Amino acid sequence: MRKRLLCLSATFALLFAWRALAQAPPVVRLTLQDAEALALKNHPRIQAAQDSVSESDQIVVQNRAAYYPTLSGDLTGSQGNEQGRIGAGYLSVSRLFNRFGQGIEFSQLITDSGRTPNLVASSRLQAQASAQSYQATRYDVLLGVAEAYYEVLRAQALVKVAEDTVAARQLIVDQVSTLAKNNLRSMLDVSFAEVNLAEARLLLIRSRDRVQQSFADLTRALGSQQVVQYSLVEDPLPASPPGEAETLVTQALNQRPEAVSLRLSRDSAYKYEQAEKDLSYPTVSLVGVAGALPLVNQQTTPRLIPNYYEGAALNISIPVFNGHLFNARRQAAHYRALAADQKLRDLEQQIARDVRVAWARSTTAYQQLDVTAQLLRRATLAMELSQGRYNLGLSSIVELTQAQLNLTQAEIENTSAKYEYQMQFSALQYAIGNLR
Repeated sequence: MRKRLLCLSATFALLFAWRALAQAPPVVRLTLQDAEALALKNHPRIQAAQDSVSESDQIVVQNRAAYYPTLSGDLTGSQGNEQGRIGAGYLSVSRLFNRFGQGIEFSQLITDSGRTPNLVASSRLQAQASAQSYQATRYDVLLGVAEAYYEVLRAQALVKVAEDTVAARQLIVDQVSTLAKNNLRSMLDVSFAEVNLAEARLLLIRSRDRVQQSFADLTRALGSQQVVQYSLVEDPLPASPPGEAETLVTQALNQRPEAVSLRLSRDSAYKYEQAEKDLSYPTVSLVGVAGALPLVNQQTTPRLIPNYYEGAALNISIPVFNGHLFNARRQAAHYRALAADQKLRDLEQQIARDVRVAWARSTTAYQQLDVTAQLLRRATLAMELSQGRYNLGLSSIVELTQAQLNLTQAEIENTSAKYEYQMQFSALQYAIGNLR
């Protein structure tokens, strides 16, 4: 009977375990390149930037429309008393009669003294600037993905450090407790060991919480709302940063998309200023009309009106005075272009500063790799010596717990240094405009 109960219990346990595994969400393997591809596909900022590029392209089409003729159709019907004349109003003829007319109107710009070419050039430059802004948005998203990706890896590595620390300190607590029961150590030693164990457990709790926060940040960086448990793949450490920053500053000024976008916007502003200046010059256009009046009663109209009509004209419009409107528009465009010049200058200074700071931080992070590795080796050796001295009764529990604290801190620093350098190197690549 007892064996049967044991078999049934084991069967139910297996069924519950299988059900739990079946309901658990699958763990998705994710490389940094996969994460970047997901972000570029799903992130709303990327899609918004793409829509802005499409909008700018359509503005080019709008301004270029003036090169083409305009053709429209008209249907007009009127009723009026015979022999009547218009005394006021907006009807285009002075004589009233019953009619129904249909026709087309044609208009073609011949020249507007260069305004349309300048508007087209301005909108094209602005479209190119919008494309560079899209590239800048893309870089922002990629940097956010890299930082969140490495932060998750760092948090997971710190959890492993915390788990190993808890296991090691639990072992010390067990050993000291056994010695205390045999009156070989005091309860003070047990208390010190238990305090260290409690600190390690707090470190583990906080490290696990940091993992959850890091996964939330990674989900946001990927442009997703659903948190997915990814299994992240470690990236190899990048090469050391360059030896000096000034070459990187020049590279950044030439290829950072924000700088390129602002230069194009500045050039667009100057073209628009020229277009506003062209408002003061004559505009020449060709207009034509043609149509039919099929319902005109030739017997009742006082004068013979043909059933068909056509006409063409060359129109020259010369601005004379409009309350300084055109001059004000040109001046406004001029000041807008000057402001764009200063914004570009400010951005270039900011880029130079960002590159120098990113280079300094990446260099520092790279130098920390060897230092933290050496620190870990020394702390490990010190821990082993302290453990040996404590086991031989040559030192107190204070020395041993201090060695434990030093070892834990060294492990944390050594683990963090790797991912810190990867994040700082990504920031340097972003600063010089060299992300994938």
